[in-house]
Amino acid sequence: METPLDLSLDRAAKLPLAEQIRIGIDRAIREGRLAPGARLPSWRDLAAQLGVARGTVRIAYERLIDTQLIVASGPAGTHVADQPPGAAPIDAAPERIPLAGMFHDFSAPPVLFQMGVPAQDAFPFKHWSRIMARAARAGAAMPVSYPDPRGEPELRREIAAYLALARGISCTPAQILVTGGYAGALGLVLRTLGLDGAKGWMEEPGYPIARTALELARVTPVPVRVDAEGLVVAEGIEAAADAAFAIVTPGQQAPLGVTLSLARRLALLDWAGRTGAWIIEDDYLSELQLKGRAAAALASLDRAGRVIHIGTFSKTLSPALRLGFVMVPPGLAARFGDVAACLAPAPNAAVQRAVAEFMREGHYLRHLRRMKRLYARRRDALKARLGGAPIEAMAGLAILRHLPDGTRDAAIAAEALAFGLAPVPLSPWYAAPGSRRAGLLLGVTNLRDRPLADACARLEDLIRRVG
Repeated sequence: METPLDLSLDRAAKLPLAEQIRIGIDRAIREGRLAPGARLPSWRDLAAQLGVARGTVRIAYERLIDTQLIVASGPAGTHVADQPPGAAPIDAAPERIPLAGMFHDFSAPPVLFQMGVPAQDAFPFKHWSRIMARAARAGAAMPVSYPDPRGEPELRREIAAYLALARGISCTPAQILVTGGYAGALGLVLRTLGLDGAKGWMEEPGYPIARTALELARVTPVPVRVDAEGLVVAEGIEAAADAAFAIVTPGQQAPLGVTLSLARRLALLDWAGRTGAWIIEDDYLSELQLKGRAAAALASLDRAGRVIHIGTFSKTLSPALRLGFVMVPPGLAARFGDVAACLAPAPNAAVQRAVAEFMREGHYLRHLRRMKRLYARRRDALKARLGGAPIEAMAGLAILRHLPDGTRDAAIAAEALAFGLAPVPLSPWYAAPGSRRAGLLLGVTNLRDRPLADACARLEDLIRRVG
């Protein structure tokens, strides 16, 4: 017995009639109105019932057959496919953006106080567009082959030269691997070093996304307190002397902005050398140090080959490039290259060649100098607008607005989004609930003079009402 179908078609809709039929039958099957084994009308009968061409029904049936919801059995007709016993309809889960606690809207233009995004109004778009166009044309004319999974040789040469000049690191291009941003770099390090199941020190407070990445990699983060000199190495040794690694931001600690002192650097290197642990140096914003001269990278002091240095172009050029790099000790270069080739090859070659040209012609260092001057002016403007509020002079490229203990900084930040403001709450940067401090990190990169006074007044009002 054929099963009658209750299908209605909208001939004014943009959706083709065949697709409307497919969706209607699909829904009837998934909702249980068409049971497994039920026979469907023939093409001719359903076409006559709906007043459409037989070919239209045939297209709908063929698409349902492709998805294995129905089965064509020749002279026996077309039937609903058997379903597993007790199979229930699958409800579509509501969409949730990744890391919703840290990101509020991907691909949207930056708003006031947003962290992690360089100044949009100061980027040399015209010049960059010309370089990108040249790189794309050159790539199109190149022989078709697999690119080096470690990254384009010209970019790796430029990065090695930049690290020697700006960060005091002596290395060769063979030690550089280009990655898909910071996340790609950290993933490559965790995979290559085989840290699954290990323990690792992490700064407290520390980057929440890095902490989440470690947990997803089945690594146990051990929070180690940060004070005015940076990571308290002695407390890390006391808490977990047998840790397999430490992940640190020695240049400008994220989020407090302090620089790891020389004594602490030497203590950290000594611990790694004695125990065979690794130090993962996240060179967070060190090229954009606004207070004094940037300290040399921790890797520049490494004599035992224990430091793996990570850098990106996200904060200096654009996070949309998704471009980062890893500098590894010479003895690890071959192993890292093998893992990159199999699991994490370098991203878009045209973008790499464009960045290489940007660096080779000196534009990158000039751009950094301009950005430092601009960000210093915007920092001072924001400090002036905040008046007598309790603030930290600088935390990376943000000002830290302190809040009393117990203030709901995350709730304030969530409410601020409705007014076009995106402060970052401080409390989620702490792993241990008992050590959490409340505060708001206010990015200085994309400030505009005209709405700044109103934005600061609105923020202070939210602190009073919501906190």
